[in-house]
This record gives sequence, structure tokens and C-alpha cells, in this order.
Amino acid sequence: MTITKKEALLLAAKELFGEYGYAETTFKKISERAGVALGLLTHHYGNKEKLFLAAGLDVLDDFIIKLREACAQGDTGYDSVMNFCRTYLDYSVMPESHFLVLVRCSPYSDMKTQTDRDIMYEKFNQVPRELEYHVRRGIEDGSIKDLPAHETTSVLTCNLVGAIRTRLLTPYAPANLYDEVLKFISRSIKND
Repeated sequence: MTITKKEALLLAAKELFGEYGYAETTFKKISERAGVALGLLTHHYGNKEKLFLAAGLDVLDDFIIKLREACAQGDTGYDSVMNFCRTYLDYSVMPESHFLVLVRCSPYSDMKTQTDRDIMYEKFNQVPRELEYHVRRGIEDGSIKDLPAHETTSVLTCNLVGAIRTRLLTPYAPANLYDEVLKFISRSIKND
């Protein structure tokens, strides 16, 4: 399957922003990796900030689709929450997902303008809202303990984000970290 020059530029940007972050990624590096003339970057994306936002949104859109597909496979709220958590963790280590762009492109990190932060913040908020929906569903169907849904969602999100940051950004994560996080989450929420 051939991709367009614009798609090649976006792919190269996702790879480089994930590897080096915003500051160390240049238009020159992106055009070289994509094998596309430098002038086409400006033509298609305008400036580095817009390309960074496009890369982040592209990864985030795919991530949200994967999370929703996983949740749809759950028969109960508990099943959907566990599918969500497993998919969240698995997605972070899939090389083709370019997940590190999300780590670097969150509305709390390298976003340069308030407008870009607001766009990413609204898009990022879809992730915990999806999780909270299934937490509430599990409480209602009895598969999840009677817990405060919003607070439980926040704690689950903190567990996922912390595990991912530990695995991807530090040298001391145990090999079975993700499995242990999933067991911990299950013990914490499952209504026996």
C-alpha cells in the first residue's frame, strides 16, 4: 500500500516527535525521514506547532477507536473496564501506535499555544469519559463494587498513566508490570 507524501510526512513526524520530543524534532529531520521535499511540510501543515498537533490528534484518534472497540467486547461493565485497561496498556508498547507522541503531546507538556492545549485537552478528555461510562455501567449491573464512579475512574487512570510512564520512561519497571497493574485493578473494582 502506497501512502501519499502528506501521510509520509505525518508518519515521520509521529516517529520523530515520539523519539525526540518537540524541541529536538525539526522540519529537516521530518522531511529527510519521510523522503519528501522540505517545502511540502509547510504546504501541508503550515508550521511545526500545527504538525505537532496533527501528529498528536492522529495518534489519539486511533487510540480512542481501539479503546472503544475493546470496551464493546465486554458483556458487563467490569469486562469493559478490564478490556479498556488492557488495551490502554497494550497500545502504549505497540511500536506502530506511536504512543510516545501522546506522552509528549499531552495538553500538559509540549503544547505551545493555549488553543492547541485546549484542542488536545478536549480530545484527551474523551479517554477518561469512556472509562467512566463503563465504570458506571459496571456499578449498575453489579459487576463492579459500589464505588464513586468519577473518583474510581481517576484512580484507574492514575494507575494506567503511572504504569506506562514507569515502563516507557524509567529503567526500573519489572517485566510483568502491566500484568500486575491489571490484577491490582481487578482486585480493586470487581464485585465478588
